[in-house]
Amino acid sequence: MKQLPDEYYQLLEEIQAADFVLVELTLYLDTHPDDMQALQQFNQFVKYSKQLKKVFESKFGPLQQFGNSFTDANWSWGKGPWPWQV
Repeated sequence: MKQLPDEYYQLLEEIQAADFVLVELTLYLDTHPDDMQALQQFNQFVKYSKQLKKVFESKFGPLQQFGNSFTDANWSWGKGPWPWQV
């Protein structure tokens, strides 16, 4: 398998960290739905996560499937490394 650029791993790590925050905030908001600061933080991280994923996909191809990511004319899904390969 060819070596991936450092940016690939850096972006992937940032995406994972942002999505982890979203999971934790979701769990918190399930029991504290009126916490406006947590709601605001959740929405900020949703935007941040989407931004990171857009940058990642523009450089390295689709990150998600089942309609969560657009594809190019070459149906690039599956051509990149699988999560367990990085």
